[in-house]
Amino acid sequence: MAYPEPMTSRTGTRRGKGGWLRKALVWALILLVGAPVAMVAIYRFAPPPVTILMIQRSLEGKGFSRTWRPLDEMSPALIRSVIAAEDAGFCTHRGFELEAIQAAWEHNETSDRLRGGSTISQQTAKNVFLWPQRSYLRKGLEAGFTVLIELGWGKRRILEVYLNTIEWGPGVYGAEAAARRNFGVGADRLTPAQAARLAAILPSPLKWRAAKPGPYVKRRSGRIGAAAGTVRRDGLADCVLSSRPS
Repeated sequence: MAYPEPMTSRTGTRRGKGGWLRKALVWALILLVGAPVAMVAIYRFAPPPVTILMIQRSLEGKGFSRTWRPLDEMSPALIRSVIAAEDAGFCTHRGFELEAIQAAWEHNETSDRLRGGSTISQQTAKNVFLWPQRSYLRKGLEAGFTVLIELGWGKRRILEVYLNTIEWGPGVYGAEAAARRNFGVGADRLTPAQAARLAAILPSPLKWRAAKPGPYVKRRSGRIGAAAGTVRRDGLADCVLSSRPS
């Protein structure tokens, strides 16, 4: 006896497709959330490897020089100078300075010369996890990573990673390589004047030189040196230097 072939349920087919789509969305969400959290957790203890900017500069023929140096083995003068130059509120904010962001936004709306309003925490998030080009997507991801490192790393680790990752010249990354390249000493032996010069060139490290500064960098480093004195006097670097000798 011949039996009729069973009919495929359209409802069952739709449910099967819907179930696959839900699983795909769940896994996508896990990857989008879990991967950044995992990377932040790993870099809380391990030095971050090369960044996208480092790879880009290497492909441009800029070379590569970087030596990781713990924060405790860096000159306090450098730490104070960088905080004075880049983010005087580093120890007190939670990753963002809304007034600085607003001021930069208003300036950039009316000027061809762009001004940054990023904190050291935001710069660290961008340098380690993202790409250098400006876009709303990158800024959004930067904000997310900034929250993660503020929660997961704390101020000392953020500054340590920043000072070991930041670009300080063509193919030069981190304080140790910058100190060696410009002054022939380790990052622990930098004088206040040398530290101020290194901090002075951070906004444009491919253009400005710390070892042989022009008039503008000399003036800027003088202002940073004075501001570093204020950082020391007012305890603006105590979150990273409170247990360190002067």
